[in-house]
Amino acid sequence: MGGKELISGKNLHMHFTIKRSFLTKALTKKKDLTVRAVDGVDISIQKGETLGLVGESGCGKSTLGRAILHIYKPTAGEVLLQGEPFSTRRDKAHRFRQKCQIIFQNPYSSLNPRKTVRDILSAPLIIRGVKNPLDRENEILMLLAKVGLSDYHINNYPHQFSGGQRQRVGIARALAMNPIFVVADEPVSALDVSVQAQVINLLEELQRELKLTYLFISHDLSVIYHLSTRVAVMYLGKIVEVGETVNLFENPLHPYTRALLSAIPIVNKAERRRRIILQGDVPSPINIPSGCRFHPRCVEKIGSICEKVTPNTTNHGHNHQVACHLYK
Repeated sequence: MGGKELISGKNLHMHFTIKRSFLTKALTKKKDLTVRAVDGVDISIQKGETLGLVGESGCGKSTLGRAILHIYKPTAGEVLLQGEPFSTRRDKAHRFRQKCQIIFQNPYSSLNPRKTVRDILSAPLIIRGVKNPLDRENEILMLLAKVGLSDYHINNYPHQFSGGQRQRVGIARALAMNPIFVVADEPVSALDVSVQAQVINLLEELQRELKLTYLFISHDLSVIYHLSTRVAVMYLGKIVEVGETVNLFENPLHPYTRALLSAIPIVNKAERRRRIILQGDVPSPINIPSGCRFHPRCVEKIGSICEKVTPNTTNHGHNHQVACHLYK
């Protein structure tokens, strides 16, 4: 699957400034703070694949997805779609955003509660250029059928749906622009387990039917294993390991990846990994540790090099890359 690069991010940074008041600056002589949510990420997504993005809360996964789509304008770096960099020119930016869409985590907060499904799905169709009301109505009915909803849902408001149905409306809204790349930002985390399976199966069917490419962001490693072609592991604003799904799950190289995978619940006792308990929480992106960002919590730290030197990314065959001093 895949083989040709569709999306690439080069040295992406996404920093946010926390401004202090004039009085605070005058009295304490403290400057504004900078949150380095994404801090120098290189990412490549092949056409037709699903790249799973995992990591603890606060590591920058969702921010990276939004920076790739230019929902947040990156502080530095560039995003290329099919080799062409994002441009602020109105016509080029419009084409980029038509081809790249997002499915949000919480379908209730991402849908306008005062709009019916007809209104919600009409808006992207109008932007796409479907001006004729009859053509729009037909397209809306087709979109509803694709995501497993019925014609009579067209006049319903978001509060009249279950969580899974609302997420289907969110998926239909993303598909209305005829995208080729979709960022799925934890699209099933707010749903019941049985409904999660239905939505995941729907996303797989749509990918096959419409030849979509996904960046799938999730905390659930079981979902990532089932859905992803490759997996990228993110920690405190940087990607620390990337590999093909089966290879990464069977042979994790980075200590952080090993700790994440050891937390996956497994029924068969013989197949369970030794549980690795990480000490402390993810450090603040305002005050990032020097050297390897993981070293304050790493049980395999090899001395001062981990504390002082940022590890380079090295290749280990089968498209498996890791940024760790254990593999110099």
